[in-house]
Amino acid sequence: MSPIARGHLAMLVFSALVAGSFSLGSLAANEIAPAALNALRFLIAGAVIGVAATATTGLPRSAARAPWRYLVLGGLFAIYFVLMFEGLKTAAPVSTAAVFTLTPLMSGLFGYLLLRQVTTRRMALALSIGAVGALWVIFRADWAAFLRFRVGQGEIYYFWGCVAHAIYTPMVRKLNRGEPAVVFTFGMLVAGFVILTVYGWRDIVATDWAALPGIVWITVFYLAIFASAATFVLLQFATLNLPSAKVMAYTYLVPSWVIGWEILLGHGAPTGLVWGGVAMTVVALLLLLRNEH
Repeated sequence: MSPIARGHLAMLVFSALVAGSFSLGSLAANEIAPAALNALRFLIAGAVIGVAATATTGLPRSAARAPWRYLVLGGLFAIYFVLMFEGLKTAAPVSTAAVFTLTPLMSGLFGYLLLRQVTTRRMALALSIGAVGALWVIFRADWAAFLRFRVGQGEIYYFWGCVAHAIYTPMVRKLNRGEPAVVFTFGMLVAGFVILTVYGWRDIVATDWAALPGIVWITVFYLAIFASAATFVLLQFATLNLPSAKVMAYTYLVPSWVIGWEILLGHGAPTGLVWGGVAMTVVALLLLLRNEH
């Protein structure tokens, strides 16, 4: 596979793992402070990635050049995750998933501002088709449900988190100086952990860790290993090989993956019409997979 093809495969897996964050995160959001939960998940993810980096590429001293880069990236992802869980406290997973579909468009904008990456007409068409398809899935092909959508405080919190996520994608390419994805991810996770520990120290100390329900620990370890360590490496790798808009276009697949998660959790399958939205997101991705001429 070419590096570009591997980048697309990385984002396909990324979207499936991220979908689990919504399903599990909504179950744990009100059981623990967002800063405390995310500080722990960054710590665990950092340990996992640190071991992986040591066993594979190693941690060269040159990677420590300009450590402020890791603080910038770690800070952006810390903002995203804290605001995601703040939003999930009051917003329904359906509403937050709807907000998440705005990320590719914002990422394309920041990709142009930071890297001068230009979105072609076909890419813009693909992003539009994907957005419509994702919303069709999110609202389960129910036009009345779409019209009833109201933007609450939780959705507003999460929107600003998505802005941070959209900035992060082009910033990875802008700030990377040749470090392997796993090494760069390790630096970002360490920086994010430090930032979250300082910011959320009171919440961390006030949390009765021994009394937390089991769903919180399941969520923490899933987020740390699969939705943090694994997805960070996948995202880092993809952003070094694909334009920012194409990378974030895979977020349109998240609602479709969420359907699978909901079925696994026993929440039932969607109606037949919803699969039309799934088909639209697939069409959007096929357009993005084609090489530009």
